[in-house]
Order: sequence, then C-alpha cells, then structure tokens
Amino acid sequence: MTKSHSECAAGPDELAAAIKDYRQLVDAELDRFLQAADTPPAQIHRAMRYSVFSGGKRLRPVLVLMSCEMCGGDTALAMPAACAMEMIHTYSLIHDDLPAMDNDDFRRGNPTCHKAFGEATAILAGDALLTLAFELLAKETPNCKTLVAEIAGAAGTAGMIGGQVADIVSEGLPPDADLVRFIHERKTAALIRQSVRTGAITAGAAPHDLAALTNYGEKIGLAYQIADDILDIEGSTQQLGKTAGKDVESGKQTYPAAFGLEASHRKAAELAKEAKEYLAPFGDKARNLRALADFIVARES
Repeated sequence: MTKSHSECAAGPDELAAAIKDYRQLVDAELDRFLQAADTPPAQIHRAMRYSVFSGGKRLRPVLVLMSCEMCGGDTALAMPAACAMEMIHTYSLIHDDLPAMDNDDFRRGNPTCHKAFGEATAILAGDALLTLAFELLAKETPNCKTLVAEIAGAAGTAGMIGGQVADIVSEGLPPDADLVRFIHERKTAALIRQSVRTGAITAGAAPHDLAALTNYGEKIGLAYQIADDILDIEGSTQQLGKTAGKDVESGKQTYPAAFGLEASHRKAAELAKEAKEYLAPFGDKARNLRALADFIVARES
C-alpha cells in the first residue's frame, strides 16, 4: 500500500544529512555575526563564542530554516532570525547553569560558562547574546516588528522565563500534573513553537499554514521536554554531556514524576504523532519536519 502524504517522512540518514547541512550554514553565520574572540574586551567575546560553539543540536535554528523552506521561502532571509533563536537559547543555558539556578558544572560535555570564565562574565555573556539576538532581528530580518514582538513574548515571562521561574519555585513540591504542563508549555515549548512560526512568517506563509505549523511546534516542543525528563532518568552523564539524575535529586516537576516513566514514553510518542498530523496539508514537502518529530522522541542526548 502506498503511504499517504501525512505518513511520508525522511529516513534517518536523509534527516541527519539535512540537519548537518543546516548546522554548517548556521555555524558559519553565527561565526560572522559574533565578534572575533580577540575583540576588546576579549573576555566577553571569548565567553560568548565558547558557549555558542560548544556543541548542541541547533534544533531551534534548524526548525526556523526547515519551516521557511517548506513554506517556499528564502532560507537566506531567515538565517539572521535562525541565529537569533540560537543566541537566545544559548543565553538561557548559560544562565540556567549558574550556581543561583541549576548549579551545573558541565554542559554539552564541557565546563559550563561560569566554570570556564567566572560567574560575572557568564552572566554578562548571556546578557550580551540576548541583546545581540534582538539587534539581529531588528537590523537583518524581514517582518522585524512582528518577529521581535513574537520572539520577545516567547522568551519572556509569558514564555521561557516564566516557565523557568515556575520550575525553580516548585522544586521539592509534590508532583503536580497541571504545574508540569504549565512549566513545559513555557520553559521549552514556547521557544520551539516560535522557531517554527518564525520560519513560516519569514516565508510569508498563509494564515492556515501558520496555524498548522504553530500546532506542530507546540506538540514537538512538549515532546522534547518530556524526552528530556526521561533522559535525565534513563541517560548517563556521558550521553547527556551534563550531570544525569539532577531533576530527581532537585525534586523538579517532571513528567515522569507526575505520571510515571512508562506513561511519559507513551505521551512523548503520542505528541510526535499528533505533531505529524498537522503537517498533512504540506504533503511531501514536510518530510524533514515529520522525521524531526520522531527524532525528538527517539534521541539519546
């Protein structure tokens, strides 16, 4: 039986090749947008580059570019916004690792920014990346007013920062399903959903296409965080590139804590399936985005 368009997804090798190509393009542009490491004051520029180029999946910029391309847009026009999303994500990781927050010594298998450069420089490196991200959006992107407003909303107290605050203040409380959903929707899903929207907006997507992609982004964002929660339990420190088991140790509000590990695996798979259903109108053009939904659930780091 021939698969329907809603079932057509890129194979693992095809997806891996596409992600590699996108990542190389993103890394080259990040290198261009960031100040050289020896630009005075060199300490801050070294710290920014250290954190940006310490590895990572580049999921958010890849989503910007895949979404833009699928909607018929020019990925070169979307590249500054893609880089801005990665800068915002990196800033959030730098701050998340600080002693006042999660107090992590390693990120992506390397010493965290504050371990390598000191707390003061790490705080300022995060601030500088966030500032540079919005400079890029304002100067380099079409539809900049829309994108600045939307991305600021996704990164602010109604999105990522709000989720992070709820995550911190709820540590040690009994597992609460509603609170877990609140945190997941904001801390992780908001920026992933916005990455998909950003690519579509840059491409000038029709309202119904933008709505479908928004739903796709929401589902994969939630699936990503559940997979992250699972990996904290099932993964090793070597696999994750950061300390495994910290969520349990800190009494974090996670999906496994609220629903159990088996239910968490089921929910992540269910969210990926729902995400792919929203891509049905795009037919074979959505091959990579469908495969990415499965990759998010099956990843090991």
